[in-house]
Amino acid sequence: MVEVANAIRFLLNGEQITLTDIAPDLTLLDWLRLERRLRGSKEGCAEGDCGACTVLVGRLFGDEVIYDSVTACIRFVGSLHGTHVVTIEHLRGENGALHPVQQAMVDHHGSQCGFCTPGFVMSLYGLWMRNPSPTRPAIEKALQGNLCRCTGYAPIIRAGEAMGTYGQPQGDVLWAERIAVKDTIKALTDGRRVVIGEGDRQVIIPPSLDDFAAVYEANPNARIVAGSTDVGLWVTKFMRNIGPVIFIGHLQELKRIAENASEVRFYAGVSYSEALPVIQANFPQLGELWNRIAGEQIRNMGTIGGNIANGSPIGDTPPPFIALGAKLSLRRGEHRREIKLEDYFVAYGKQDRQPGEFVESVTLPLVPAGEKFATYKISKRREEDISALCGAFRVFVSDAGVVGMARIAFGGMAATPKRAKAVEAMLVGKPWTMETVEEAVAAFAEDYQPISDMRASADYRLLTAQNLLKRFFLETSGQGERLKREVAR
Repeated sequence: MVEVANAIRFLLNGEQITLTDIAPDLTLLDWLRLERRLRGSKEGCAEGDCGACTVLVGRLFGDEVIYDSVTACIRFVGSLHGTHVVTIEHLRGENGALHPVQQAMVDHHGSQCGFCTPGFVMSLYGLWMRNPSPTRPAIEKALQGNLCRCTGYAPIIRAGEAMGTYGQPQGDVLWAERIAVKDTIKALTDGRRVVIGEGDRQVIIPPSLDDFAAVYEANPNARIVAGSTDVGLWVTKFMRNIGPVIFIGHLQELKRIAENASEVRFYAGVSYSEALPVIQANFPQLGELWNRIAGEQIRNMGTIGGNIANGSPIGDTPPPFIALGAKLSLRRGEHRREIKLEDYFVAYGKQDRQPGEFVESVTLPLVPAGEKFATYKISKRREEDISALCGAFRVFVSDAGVVGMARIAFGGMAATPKRAKAVEAMLVGKPWTMETVEEAVAAFAEDYQPISDMRASADYRLLTAQNLLKRFFLETSGQGERLKREVAR
């Protein structure tokens, strides 16, 4: 029998916090500013896009405390049990001086109007702790989720390049506190289930995967929240009631990655950032797509399982996963079943998931030698933008130059992520030539009837899907580098 506690406990800067009365939809940003009067974190967009509210959240990963930059505006307080929240008010240098990152920003004129500055400092601070002397590409990647509306990013990037000359992480207060923080976090996560409130104001934090399965089976109408990168907007933009909520982002069992010679299995709680090294090692064709999924803060929060489970037609991971032939493991209590990922998406807003059943993991077969595979994301902004459409292509071409297998999947083209089976049929058994491709692209109109919306028109989507197949052919025929140079120009 699992013991039950009625409070969440976490560290805020240097103070231990205990909360016995919190609403499921209470955001970290609101709590910091309104309850704690810590107003360095700003509200710019309230949807996780601008980064003005960036803080660090430290969590146990194995036997280490890992600090991630996150957007406080869509991070719920209920998800903080057993973590260490660090705000810009906690930064300091020796003898009352500014922190090295802050001093670098001052000296290089990185602070302009100042509204977005705390978020930039916290993102750079998280990078500085990992690498005090980062390259320019590493700085740009760390700042993908921070927007400045003043004069530009050049002074901020120069500050990032110089911050290591102002001090090293070993001299930082967080570095010195890590052992004590780790011991405190271990004590806070004592194996008890946390239950606060009742009805639609209830917050449940299970201590283990098995307890989560039991709780959700008993409460199938509860909302599961892992990274809150989608559910957070339901609260801040649509004022939706999300309770009761089961928070699962802390469950280590859902952060496992299992690899063997033929496949990789990602458990549902693995974040995009945690998955990236494994993705790059096993599916290098997905590396570019992965680094274009939102910004650093959202990649630190968002999970692979969440991107699949919510069934969005414009999620970035389902198209390539479907093209790879991914399988889902669904769990309800102690019962598990496995289905093809492409069969999980039934209709808009409807998935093949029973009450009390959740996505436990997704398994991706490795790409066999000799197969061609690529994914393309089309969006208005290159960085930190939702896809207008996302297409994945995988083909096998025999030594005789004939297509023996084709799997093509798109998001943003239909009510669900969906394969282009008519196009596939037009390719299989035919020579892998531009003539074959030109004939096959007409079948996209059979597979998809896209809509027009704020991101793209239906005609644009259909034409782009056709052109992406042509691009895939050209790139797999030895002309990829030329195409990429032309696109860059």
